[in-house]
Amino acid sequence: MDKLVVGQECVGVVDITLPPRVNVSLMAKALGKAVEEIIIGVLDRPRHEKLIQELRDAGARVHLVPDGDLSVAIAALNPDSDVDGLMGIGGAPEGVITAAAVLCCHGEMQARLVFSNASQRERAQAMVGGDLERVLYTHDLASGAVTFAATGITGGDLLKGVRYRRGYALTDSIVMRSSTGTIRRIETTHQHV
Repeated sequence: MDKLVVGQECVGVVDITLPPRVNVSLMAKALGKAVEEIIIGVLDRPRHEKLIQELRDAGARVHLVPDGDLSVAIAALNPDSDVDGLMGIGGAPEGVITAAAVLCCHGEMQARLVFSNASQRERAQAMVGGDLERVLYTHDLASGAVTFAATGITGGDLLKGVRYRRGYALTDSIVMRSSTGTIRRIETTHQHV
């Protein structure tokens, strides 16, 4: 799934069908920043070499993510984060989870299905039917009263990983609700028994 995720300030500004350089320019204008200040999270994969080069040629900075684009997508939703957006191809199941978080944060996600072979396309056609080329928006992927919850196992852009201490472990979690827009961060102490 090709994904574009932005925070609330850029809702209605970006368009996944436009070149990344254009979206970065539109984001910079909406955020009141220079393009050189825009940071886009991208999974560090060979398939993204052209995207990374285009973003850098446009003047934007690229935050490479070694694994899992979900945490950097959620970081892009936080106005206090250094990350302004997410672009690139990642897993479709993770895309649906990301859309749930985007809905809770009143950001925007746009996506297009990407297939690596004909059998994937045939399977998708059988499962969902319709136009597999169309742009999917946040509400196409997640809707209704949504609650998103995550706990960090390994450290990342969004959550700290599990930290072990003498006699206990600490975890870092986030819980978001679409109906109220509340975002709770929770640090939990787990006593060893």
